[in-house]
Formats: sequence, C-alpha cells, structure tokens
Amino acid sequence: MAKACSLGLLLLLLLLLRTVVTVSLPVIVVRLNKAALDYVSDIGKAPLQRALQVTISDFMDPSGEVLQSTRVQILDVHVPFFYLKFIAGFGVHLSAAANFTIKVFSVPEPMELVLPVDLLADVHVARDSIGTLVLSVPACSSIFSPAGMLDGSISTSQELLDRVQEHIKADLNNKLCLHVYGLVQDLNVHLGTLIGLSPVGPESQIRYSITNMPTITRNYISLDIGAILSLLGKPILLPMHGAHPFVLPWPLGDAGAMATVGLSQHLFDCALLMLQKAGSLNLEITGQLNSKNNPLNTSVLGQLIPEVAHLFPEPTPLVLKVQLGATPVVTLHTNNSTLQLQPFVEVFAAPSNLALQFLFSLDVMVNLDLQLSVSKAKLRGSTSLLGGFQLSVATSNVGSVDMDQVLTLISTVFQKPLLDHLNALLGMGVVLPRVHNLHYVHSEVLVHEGYVVVSSGLAYQH
Repeated sequence: MAKACSLGLLLLLLLLLRTVVTVSLPVIVVRLNKAALDYVSDIGKAPLQRALQVTISDFMDPSGEVLQSTRVQILDVHVPFFYLKFIAGFGVHLSAAANFTIKVFSVPEPMELVLPVDLLADVHVARDSIGTLVLSVPACSSIFSPAGMLDGSISTSQELLDRVQEHIKADLNNKLCLHVYGLVQDLNVHLGTLIGLSPVGPESQIRYSITNMPTITRNYISLDIGAILSLLGKPILLPMHGAHPFVLPWPLGDAGAMATVGLSQHLFDCALLMLQKAGSLNLEITGQLNSKNNPLNTSVLGQLIPEVAHLFPEPTPLVLKVQLGATPVVTLHTNNSTLQLQPFVEVFAAPSNLALQFLFSLDVMVNLDLQLSVSKAKLRGSTSLLGGFQLSVATSNVGSVDMDQVLTLISTVFQKPLLDHLNALLGMGVVLPRVHNLHYVHSEVLVHEGYVVVSSGLAYQH
C-alpha cells in the first residue's frame, strides 16, 4: 500500500513538473550597454552634487586660551568628473571627483577653501524576491587631496589651515559614503517601478518582472524579463511545445545604442491571443444607402446573388459582423514581419425597424505586412495588405454564392475598415520594460528570425 501511494505521488510530481516546463512566460531580453552608463554618468552629476551637500560639524579651535567653536559650511559642491563602468559578474564601479567650496567662520577673519575629493564605490546589481533590480554598495571610500585657499584668505596660518582640513576630512570621511548609500537607495525605489502594471487595453494589462539574476560583462548588463499579459485579471499563457530558451546574440544592433531590447516570438503570440480573447479584433461594418463610398446594400449585392434581389426588392443596408475565432499569427523573418488573420464574416440585411436577417457567412484569410516602431516607450504596429483576400462560403441562406463575383464587392467594403481598425488598435502600442519617466528615443526596430530587436537611446524626463 505504501509503495502504491509513493508511486502515485511520484507520478503526480512528474505531471506537475511537466506542466511547469511546457507553459512559460514570454521573455524579453533588455541589454543596457556602455552608452547607457555614460548617459547615467551625465545626468547623474546633478543628483550626486545635491547628495554631497552635507552638513559639517563645528570646528573646535584649541589655539586660543578658551576652546572656541567655529562654524564650517559647505558653500558649493561641483562634480566635474563622474564615471561608471561594468564589473563583470558583479555590477558597476563608480568613480567621481568632487570639489567642495567650504567656508570657515574663524576669528579674526573667515576663510574659504576648495577641497578636492575622489569618490570610489562598487555597486552590486542583483535581482530581489519580487522580480526587480536591487542595488547595494558593499565598498565605498573617499580620497582627500590637500585643500587650496581662495583669494582673500591668504593671511590664514598654515597651522590653522592644517587643523581645519583634518577636522573637515574626519567629518566628511563617513558622511560622503553614507549619502552615496542614500542615493543608491533612492534609485532602488525608482527601479521598483519596473514591475508596475501598465494598461494595454480597457480590460488588459502587462506586467514585467526580472526572472533571473542579471548577466553582467565588461560591455553590458543583460536582464531576462518575463512579461505577464492579463485579461480581466487572468494571465494569458501559451504552451511552448518544443520551444527553446530565447537568447539574444552578442553583438547585435547599433553598437552605440544605450539599450538593446530583444522581443521573443512568444511575446507577440501572447499579445495577439489576448487581443483575440478580448474581442478587440472584432468589428462591425454597416452599409449606407445612396453612398458611392459604401456600396454595402441589397441592391448592389442583389445584382450578384439573385436570391438577395428577390428577398429585398427595395434597397436595404447590409451589415458585416467580423469575428476572429482563430488567433492571428505573426511570422518573424529577417527584415520581414507579417500578420495572418482568419476572420469569420457574417453578412446580414438590416431592414428598418426589423431584426437583422442573416444572408450568408464567409471564411476569410488575409495576409498583412506588419511594420513595427517605437515611440513614447511603446512598441506600436501598423499594417498594409499583402495580396488580396481569400474568401470561401461557410453557410448560406440565399442559395449558391458565386465567390468570383462577390469577392470584389466584399474586398472593397472590407479592406479599409479592417485596416483602419487594426492600425488604430496596434497603434495604441504595448509599453516596453522601463522605469518611471524613462523613455526610449531614436529607436530602430530590426526583425530577425523568430525575434525582434529594438536598438534605442534613453531619455529621462522629469
């Protein structure tokens, strides 16, 4: 009995493991290159300068008969040099040079001096338990150079100057690194916005999370990011039969790009499945009488299908109800992306003040050229027709339907509304992985076999 229970438990475990392996989240690979560090160094000078505006404790001057307290104040901090570089397998090394302009309110006259300081820190980059980046500073040091007197303070004795410098250095030695730690903690809060929900449509969202520890080389940091697409709070998951892990080659894309983003085929499949399940791809096309631009009425159709003319001797508008029962298929080949739709079209007559009357239904296949672009941190798409529509009759209440004759009419009234609807939907876009206020700029989208690459600059906007 015990053996039977153990065997049953083993089989259940294997079944669960198989389920975990065959269902997977879409993967995006975000690679931040050296140019991204250069950009952070550039925009990071001002926050670093503000962080280094620390308070210095009063200087206790023992030179007189009575121990005298002298106020010391930092007037200005200037960071002329700020450099970041990757440390393979660890994180980022920070080096900066700061010049502190300091006023000492000494007696008989105040003095001003400039104290150069070099800051060195190693920042460890890791993934935390909730799937976002977390930074820590295991090593930090301040290296002080001799202070220089500003004009007007030349009468100060060297002995007093030396004592003041020692006091300032001792006071700043720990404070500067503590403020660097604080700056990194503020950055951690900002990095946490990566995992927030972003809307895709009225009832759908996308949520990103980092799935593995970052890969860090001397040239870049690479992040594997899982995308959870959800509809009405339920995740959209596709089985990955025989799929291989998504790996972004190196080097790839623009060598000078700050960010290289690889989007797997699986992500596109899930996004299209979500749109199909939401009904977002469905549409309704209504005919109008006496319209040259919309010949969707029984008079025109009756010339092609005699039974329609018999049932509706007076002109009556037609209605096309378009539904996508099958999930659209996106195909990614080198420098080429296509989208295949298989709409099911029901054709109705719409007599005034009466219910719609079903005439016939069509199985349609259409191939579209898919163009991808990035703007305002969103991946957007637009489509155009490749070839013509392929139509076949599914069911009919009006007898035989000659598709050779009906094809031109249906294509004429169907093509523009379909493309307008699709392009409006795909033009809304899907937010790419980013932190709050960070945007992709000057982006280039390249299609490869089975994946898409976005090479982009980055811009932080307050």
